[in-house]
Amino acid sequence: MPMRSSFRLVSPPHSSGSSDTSSSADSSENAKNMVEEVRSLAQCIDIFENGPRPLSESLALLNDEEVIMLAQCGKIAAYSLEKVLGMNELERAVRIRRALISRASSTQTLEASDIPLADYDYSKVLGACCENVVGYIPLPLGIAGPLYIDGTLYPIPMATAEGTLVASASRGCKALNAGGGVTTVLTQDGMTRGPAIDFPSIVDAASAKIWIDSPEGYSTLKKAFESTSRFAKLKSLKTAMAGRTLYVRFATSTGDAMGMNMISKGTEKALEVMQERYPGMVVLALSGNYCTDKKPAAINWIEGRGKSVVAEAVIPGHVVKSVLKTTVPALVNLNTKKNLVGSAMAGSIGGFNAHAANILTAIFLATGQDPAQNVESSMCMTLMEAVNDGEDLLMTVSMPCIEVGTVGGGTVLGPQKAVLEMLGIKGAHPTSPGHNAQTLARIIAAAVMAGELSLLGALAAGHLIRAHMQHNRAPQTVAAPVSEKISRSWCAEEGKKNKLLYLYNVTPVLTDV
Repeated sequence: MPMRSSFRLVSPPHSSGSSDTSSSADSSENAKNMVEEVRSLAQCIDIFENGPRPLSESLALLNDEEVIMLAQCGKIAAYSLEKVLGMNELERAVRIRRALISRASSTQTLEASDIPLADYDYSKVLGACCENVVGYIPLPLGIAGPLYIDGTLYPIPMATAEGTLVASASRGCKALNAGGGVTTVLTQDGMTRGPAIDFPSIVDAASAKIWIDSPEGYSTLKKAFESTSRFAKLKSLKTAMAGRTLYVRFATSTGDAMGMNMISKGTEKALEVMQERYPGMVVLALSGNYCTDKKPAAINWIEGRGKSVVAEAVIPGHVVKSVLKTTVPALVNLNTKKNLVGSAMAGSIGGFNAHAANILTAIFLATGQDPAQNVESSMCMTLMEAVNDGEDLLMTVSMPCIEVGTVGGGTVLGPQKAVLEMLGIKGAHPTSPGHNAQTLARIIAAAVMAGELSLLGALAAGHLIRAHMQHNRAPQTVAAPVSEKISRSWCAEEGKKNKLLYLYNVTPVLTDV
């Protein structure tokens, strides 16, 4: 065997899928003081090109440093490490890519950084969620509530790094529960895709528009669209012309999936059928921004996208005073001047709320949704009025564009899947396609209401800045003391109804959030 040409302190090769665990502790300890030989580049290339096949077997003969050398000289592309190393070496692929990127960077800190790498199921990520993976980013996961939503008690999962957010939402849940919880209605369910299509003339574009709007055109496109999936059901088509360009907004129910891939596939098929009738048409883009995805748009606010949900609750006046530390008239006035008039003065589209995006995004991250879709999903109008002779508070939130799913995307990842399982809505509903995703949308709308109520209460009482200064800027997180009076009354009134309420009650009550 040829002489080895150099020596470096490296980690020995190992497989993330190895079954040899009996001496792993001893091996790990010995590796710290082990000087492993590193073959020359020429030797590594020889093994790479002439070693056993498949290629993964040759690379298994090389240690990490030797594979790194091959990648640095261009024999292996960093993005294809999972493919060449094999499905049993996914963690090794991530580790080697991390080293490559770190050593090529100006800071060279990534390789030994605090970004975690081990003990993660990268098979769920590969080809589905992320590329060029170098690790994963943990986020704190808090539980607000619980909150009664349509007669069922739900914990509210929130992944966030903003102090006071979970505690504030919990306070809102407490106030809403005191009035009997939240009632929600689903007014619409349809994901959209809006391609842009060019025609030779405005006459041709207008002819296509008229045909699509006709019963014949709609029926033809619907049949083609629905042939691509047993879950995709075309619900409506909306057309608009700009010169020779025709925009068609396909609105579709997509079962328990958020549905972008599903609806894109169906739209593509429908356009193929349409081109048989209009051979001169050119599809400029499958998405022509008439959808509209991940951008603020009035059409989403008016027409809806995804799940459209309206939530309602009545909060007794004495709860407004005891829990929120303010009054019904003060909340109604603040909501009108801030969320309605203030947003109108700013020319807001769908931004008639205090911080709907805060709650929605935290739940999105916890449940594996696409966080970029918080742009349109957070569109919300919060309304408040005094009822029962001005004694109590009637509150509603209207959210026409909650874009969520319990199948596909980030919902396949273990932690996110576990959160959905906790809520009882993991995966596809066995008998009613779409029910789980619709329930998630209802939970989000109700949780947004809790967040809105608590924040507006804090603003009306002047507590917001004090709470944030106390909890966001503190060098250490110190739990606020439990109010014995609140604790006893909460247990007496609510704790006996459900054990979960009692468990939640042992957490600190942040009276100044």
